[in-house]
Parts: sequence; structure tokens; C-alpha cells
Amino acid sequence: MQPNKVIVRFIDGMIMKGNTSDFFPNKVRFHLNRLDGKIEEIDIEILKAVFFVKDFEGNKDYQKKYEDTIHGAGRKIEVEFTDGESITGYALGYSPDRHGFFITPADLSSNNERIFVVKSATKSIKFL
Repeated sequence: MQPNKVIVRFIDGMIMKGNTSDFFPNKVRFHLNRLDGKIEEIDIEILKAVFFVKDFEGNKDYQKKYEDTIHGAGRKIEVEFTDGESITGYALGYSPDRHGFFITPADLSSNNERIFVVKSATKSIKFL
């Protein structure tokens, strides 16, 4: 199994980058093999989101545009986090009684391939 490149954003604003092979949306913890070689056990409930990325660098000057239509990716959804950030994407498996859910960002040019949103870090979730 190929490890996933992820950027982990915590509720307190801290960020960690690395790879994971044991992230599952129904588990409360996973392991992050950080870029410096250290392995961390990450508790989902202290996170904002897990960003599954194309590369670790990204483009800090990139202006997000959530205007792409992605057929077969589920219903269009807008997520507003408690820190004020908003992301628009598509969700196949959103359920309000789960601790989190995946979205595919409606910006195919972004560095994010998919995002696991931790529900406790959201202010609002609405279908568009």
C-alpha cells in the first residue's frame, strides 16, 4: 500500500507534514511518519482537517477558486471551520452523526486531492 502524503492541521493552528498508511475515517487515531523521520500518533479529535496533497510544498500564492464541477464526487457542500476558513467541495459520505467526512475540493488545480474534515472543528456545513 502506497503511503498518502498528508498535511495535518490541528485546531490550535499547528501543522505537521508527512505520510500515513493507516488513516481510516472511522478510526480515532492514525500514525504520521513526519518528514523528519519521527512517527507521531495523531488523535483525530484535536484536528481541524487532514489534507491529502499532491506535494508538500504547494503554492502559497495560489488563489483558491472553488468553481470546478466534479461529476460522480457526490453532493456539493460548503464547510466553514471555526477558524473562519471556508472550503467548497463534493462529499459522498457526509453524515451528521460521524466524527468526520471526506470532501473533494471543487478546485482541481489546488494542491489538495481530498480533505478529511473533522466535524468538531466546523462552524457550519451546508449543501449547495
